[in-house]
Amino acid sequence: MKLRLTPVILALLAVTATAQVASHAPSTEDALPPARMTSPQVSGKTVARVNGVALSDRDLVREMFAIFPYAKQHNGFPEKLEPQIRKGALDMIIFEELAYQEAKRQNMTVPAERLTREEREFRKQFPSPEVFQGFLKEELNGSRQLLREKIRRSLLIEAFLNAEVFNKAKVSVTEARSIYDRNPKKFARTEEFHIQTISVLPPASGGADIAKEGRRRAEEAAQQAKKTKSYQEFGILAEKISDDDYRVNMGDHKPVGRDQLPPEVVKAALAMKPGDVSELIQLGTAYTVIRLVEHTPAGKIPFAEVKSQLQSDTQKERVERLRAGLGKKLRQGAKIEML
Repeated sequence: MKLRLTPVILALLAVTATAQVASHAPSTEDALPPARMTSPQVSGKTVARVNGVALSDRDLVREMFAIFPYAKQHNGFPEKLEPQIRKGALDMIIFEELAYQEAKRQNMTVPAERLTREEREFRKQFPSPEVFQGFLKEELNGSRQLLREKIRRSLLIEAFLNAEVFNKAKVSVTEARSIYDRNPKKFARTEEFHIQTISVLPPASGGADIAKEGRRRAEEAAQQAKKTKSYQEFGILAEKISDDDYRVNMGDHKPVGRDQLPPEVVKAALAMKPGDVSELIQLGTAYTVIRLVEHTPAGKIPFAEVKSQLQSDTQKERVERLRAGLGKKLRQGAKIEML
């Protein structure tokens, strides 16, 4: 069982594992039990030393499970992915040990009350005191003090990474606005129409009588459509009488670019307000009635609409860059032995 880490550490795992392994959250194909699986054996042997500190295969396997949690469900790792997962896990435990050593070198500390609170929260993960004691015995030789030390280690790593990565990666509204202003093309929006339709599609080669009957049905559909007062009413009618495939979705086409619609539909939509229902529109041998949900003119997406996503995406990019730079910096001068 891996010690519960605070959200900042978990976020780091999600960010760095992506670069080190195929994916922190494997695709559906990867998640399915492959033909051949491999289960790493844990003996407590040392797999690496970082400035003389031994890291064991127990540490490595825990991290492998953190990177690829599906392994717990399928009792092992896909044989083809196992080397990649192992390398990613080894890189991570080395990075964390380097971060921990640097935090200690900087004399960073954890308040006693915080340590006690985190220990209490950690114990809540266990369904009973007996299960918790079993964990202590199996993983930590029954030592509560060793547990506290491991929790303290995680908190020091968190504090160090907050200072060196996450706090520095934060993106203010002012910074986001500057990025927005410098990249007008990135935030350009093409003209879009969001419409619902009810269509009548008589056979193209059905003869005059069939064409006449199609026209009659279309006119009747248009009259019924005109009586609808809402998205819901128009959509229910579309489900009942429309011939086009959009009837299964309330006649809703979702927002589409101007160039994806017939000119006749665009012309009608431009003369409408949201909520309006058009007159009957003939498209070759077919007929349609549209309801305008929304018309979005071409232009720049307002900053308010993209601010949060822009801050989030930019922060993720900074975290990746800062974390990679920190990893290189920590390795400089460090003695790392792979065993």
